[in-house]
Amino acid sequence: MTTSPSSPVADDSPVSSVDDAPPRDQGLSSRAAAVLVFGSSAAVLVVEIVALRLLAPYLGLTLETSTMVIGIALTAIALGSWLGGRIADQVDPHRLIAPALGVSGVVVALTPLLLRTTAEWSPALLLLVASATLLVPGALLSAVTPFVTKLRLTSLAETGTVVGRLSGVGTFGAIVGTVLTGFVLVTRLPVSSILIGLGTLLVLGAALAGWQARQWRRATAVALATVVAGTLATGFAPGGCDAETRYHCAQVVADPERDSGRTLVLDGLRHSYVDLEDPAYLKFAYVRAFASVVDTAFPEGEPLTAHHIGGGGLTFPRYLAAARPGTRSLVSEIDPGVVRIDRDRLGLGPAATTGIDVRVEDGRLGLRRLDAGSHDLVVGDAFGGVSAPWHLTTSEALKDVRRALDADGLYVANLIDHGRLAFARAEVATLAATFPHVALLGKPADIGLDPTASSIGGNMVVVASARPLDAPAVQKSMDARDVGWRIATGDTLTAWTGKARVLTDDHAPVDQLLQPHPVRTAR
Repeated sequence: MTTSPSSPVADDSPVSSVDDAPPRDQGLSSRAAAVLVFGSSAAVLVVEIVALRLLAPYLGLTLETSTMVIGIALTAIALGSWLGGRIADQVDPHRLIAPALGVSGVVVALTPLLLRTTAEWSPALLLLVASATLLVPGALLSAVTPFVTKLRLTSLAETGTVVGRLSGVGTFGAIVGTVLTGFVLVTRLPVSSILIGLGTLLVLGAALAGWQARQWRRATAVALATVVAGTLATGFAPGGCDAETRYHCAQVVADPERDSGRTLVLDGLRHSYVDLEDPAYLKFAYVRAFASVVDTAFPEGEPLTAHHIGGGGLTFPRYLAAARPGTRSLVSEIDPGVVRIDRDRLGLGPAATTGIDVRVEDGRLGLRRLDAGSHDLVVGDAFGGVSAPWHLTTSEALKDVRRALDADGLYVANLIDHGRLAFARAEVATLAATFPHVALLGKPADIGLDPTASSIGGNMVVVASARPLDAPAVQKSMDARDVGWRIATGDTLTAWTGKARVLTDDHAPVDQLLQPHPVRTAR
């Protein structure tokens, strides 16, 4: 046995080491420790996933938004684990667990109110407030694991067992939190309800931990009162939804100038305009461009077999059903909540009478299920936030489109871009590498037909086919519909595309290429 020079041994009597001393009562059972670590780890992941949905209406559901939220959450976990371990060595962890849970619960429960109010009244502060609402509960909840570990470490001989067990429990809690949120909670509950419920559970957990430690009773009552007040206030917060679907905050807005007009708004963006009484009424310019292309390419009134990638309000399938009786439209819409809104709020009837068959599925998977040469028309109009899902833009996806079309088939797609239009150019280049004939419809300044004007950006429509397109006829049809757009083909379009890179499954940086407009409108 070694001794310190400042504490010499006066005799040969045995001295007990820390490892040999009987373990003292830490007041925290193995089961309670597991519950605390499991619950706090699960809560961190629930907050991270739900925060993405809260921010989507204001920042868009892009790769950058997802990366930011994940980065902040990981920072919170690292900071909480590091500082939690240091503090646990200096302060009795019994005194730390209840405050960590309670403060986290209050912040989590108030998050919907804080974010939505900030987004409406002070957008410049949104990132700062969002970061705080992720960092504070994330760090405090992550600190619970080192607190609990300190309490459970009664002997150095069990260090590996205790640390390994609690690490495993924490990881399992994070997995359960992720799966539970993604597959159960988000599909059944509004995001505000999820966070308020989680905050309440955390405050109740703090009350229980405080009761065991005989402390923090008054503070727990204050925390519960704050959660209740925040819950009531959230109901009056701006930015609410008519429905929170699996992927979107959805609203149906009545047109004050047209009694039968309805606009479907998803995450703050106008996605579809539907006239409940007149499906031939097309308000958005890009939909009128769709109609101009299709009505020019196919004989008037001839029924078509069409596949639509992305549903939204189903404006164009409704138009085809009215203008071309007998048309069969198969729609791939990934969000079942949007389909429910189509049926309950936007007057979608059964497929047997409308000819519109909506399947809840990913658009790429829907393409793969189509038989070769089975369709006259494929329409691309799928968006996540302000950008098209990248896996629908690649040459591999477009080869599936071409495979599904017959010899005279047509592919039309809605593109949205601003600034340098880098994404739009890349998508046109990708289509030109897949189809022999490509055309681009848009505002003259955007598609290279007015070199004296700066590009404005917004919607454009790209058309691709194995057969030539009658550009003058399309232009005449657009003029008749007062679209205000022009059509670019041939060398003009090639010059506009420039050296844009073809998008592939291996490299499709759509979110980085696309530049959203500061005004949040998708159509």
